[in-house]
Amino acid sequence: MELASLLYHYQPELTSKYAERLLPGHLRAMSALQRCRTPDAGQIQLQCPACAATQSHPHSCGHRSCPSCQNHETSLWLDRQRNKLLPVEYFMVTFTVPRELRSLAWCNQTVMYNLLFATASSTLKDFGLNPKHLGGEIGMTAVLHTHARRLDYHPHLHVIVPGGGVDRAKRQWKKVKGKYLFNEFALAKVFRARFLAAIKTAGLSIPAHLPERWVTDCKHVGKGKPALEYLSRYLYRGVIRENNIIANRDGKVTFRYIESKSGKMQYRTLKGEDFLWLVLQHVLPRGFRRVRDYGFLHGNAKRRLSLVQLVLRVVIKAHRQRPRPPFKCPLCQSPMHITGFVRPAWKSG
Repeated sequence: MELASLLYHYQPELTSKYAERLLPGHLRAMSALQRCRTPDAGQIQLQCPACAATQSHPHSCGHRSCPSCQNHETSLWLDRQRNKLLPVEYFMVTFTVPRELRSLAWCNQTVMYNLLFATASSTLKDFGLNPKHLGGEIGMTAVLHTHARRLDYHPHLHVIVPGGGVDRAKRQWKKVKGKYLFNEFALAKVFRARFLAAIKTAGLSIPAHLPERWVTDCKHVGKGKPALEYLSRYLYRGVIRENNIIANRDGKVTFRYIESKSGKMQYRTLKGEDFLWLVLQHVLPRGFRRVRDYGFLHGNAKRRLSLVQLVLRVVIKAHRQRPRPPFKCPLCQSPMHITGFVRPAWKSG
């Protein structure tokens, strides 16, 4: 079931019920999703060099919240991350914003999300530098998620950490012993203190009655590739796959999800406008970077990463950027050539 068709169906009810909460970014996302792969988005003109057949193909919207778009960008990101993988154990650390702070986060998204990245990364960095834990500079890749599996607003940060660090003083690689990185309760305590201090410094008011214990999860994820593939699903293609939207009848939409604790398939049914709001509330502020690298995995630390790969005897293969999948001729299946573009209908004239 296509999200665009649900938008056409329930947009009047959505804009009426949530008029005061819809932000410009939500409106841009709705407009993009409704235009996606229609003449309103413009068309690509194609011709087959083998049989001379011609075809017009509508543009995709390219919006990062569209479940039908940007599969190629996801593949490119995975390729870049795979080129950074090391032959060590990997860990995924998850920092969660408690329920009592979610309203503050929603009303101050750019500030709060940036603070989440800054305090989580600094906490992990300092734990890594501490000789009691590792005694080296670690590398990490952090990805922001704003949703739970039920699509409720639930901002949290997943951080993929290779099991080792660089001791700059001794110019050596220090490997994590076994399948244990850092104590998650100690991480949570330090993260809580730093996050609350950062909120105060930013001039925001902290709600009363915050929990003393926050949730930080630190688990071993093997060699890293499965964790990267899990994170890649949510980078560029929205928060729900269209094949998980299974019903639209009597003004209600039903979608399915896998419950994290039981691993069982669950179903949730809401009014159409409430379902759309559930999806749209996860549209990020314009230009906000959902994924960030730190330490020796940062883009400015390529030389350091190369030295780590040399020490760990990583075979670096020549990397060629993955080409976009070609359009295939519907008659002979040969790759078609692009011969021109048609402007979007809403821009014509």
